[in-house]
Amino acid sequence: MLLNWTVMILYNYFSAMFVGPGYVPLGWTPEKSQDCMYLQYCKVCQSYKAPRSHHCRKCNRCVMKMDHHCPWINNCCGYQNHASFTLFLLLAPLGCIHASFIFIMTMYTQLYNRISFGWSSVKIDMSAAKRDPRPIIPFGLSAFAASLFALGLALGTTIAVGMLFIIQMKVILTNKTSIESWIEEKAKDRIQYYQTGETFIFPYDMGSKWKNFRQVFTWSGLPEGDGLDWPVRDGCHQYSLTIEQLKQKADKRVRSVRYRAIEDYSGVCCPVTKGVKTFFTTPCTEEPRIALSKGDLILATRGLKHWMYGEKILISAAGGGIRERGWFPRKCVEKYQCDSDMDQPVDGEKKSK
Repeated sequence: MLLNWTVMILYNYFSAMFVGPGYVPLGWTPEKSQDCMYLQYCKVCQSYKAPRSHHCRKCNRCVMKMDHHCPWINNCCGYQNHASFTLFLLLAPLGCIHASFIFIMTMYTQLYNRISFGWSSVKIDMSAAKRDPRPIIPFGLSAFAASLFALGLALGTTIAVGMLFIIQMKVILTNKTSIESWIEEKAKDRIQYYQTGETFIFPYDMGSKWKNFRQVFTWSGLPEGDGLDWPVRDGCHQYSLTIEQLKQKADKRVRSVRYRAIEDYSGVCCPVTKGVKTFFTTPCTEEPRIALSKGDLILATRGLKHWMYGEKILISAAGGGIRERGWFPRKCVEKYQCDSDMDQPVDGEKKSK
């Protein structure tokens, strides 16, 4: 049974790793040219982002139905490997539960044969078993310590990976990804902030958990569709989500604030010279940090108490240059007073104060 768990876990793990999520073809455009107005354009891939696709900085490609980039498989979780990745998250805790049961019963039976209960004391003899015949594998103090350590690893893996499995199943049963759940939350915040009265309906929820489940898990092992066109619920169309993304992107530009660097910042994750609070409150995220030189202009889009996230304004950006986006310490910048028409609160800043 342990070998069976091992084979299934490794099969799904390497499938998720080597099959990959599936990438939007380079230079992709929708069949109807007028549909381009509903899509975002990726300057890196030189193509439009298909519905439900996002650009991954680690993979340097636009990923179809991107959920997240997983460092454990060194790849993205997306359209083609979502099922394999989720099965790995299910099988790993089940295998660890089985292993934990074996470890617990082994230690119990071995200690039971080595413990004698007296009237006033408990005597433990780890040198030899009190039963005959002796066990095939000697169980001494080192074996007990190794079993206890392995039990801790198995239980820790069960809890950690099991929580990830629950999170994945929640988004799968609503036919979403982690990114799309975040987009839906931002849509609610945008509508509430501007009091527009509109209602955002997630277009890919089929209305049934079983139908949503079948969008990822099939008997053939291959996901439905081609990763570019998706079935949508009644009242929505193929570009309902991308239109909402464009609205959020425009809203981000409106609520962004221009800052100017007053101190140099090397771009390290935990800067020692920028204060104790800045050092210990560094954002716990894989998003990069950007180096700043005195006088640089940054367009900040969100912020924390001691950190801000934004995009460095480069001269080459007007010609389609590479954008530099990331986190930087708040104490290294000051608001750019010359931009009075943009003096509005940063998105997320008012929540952190």
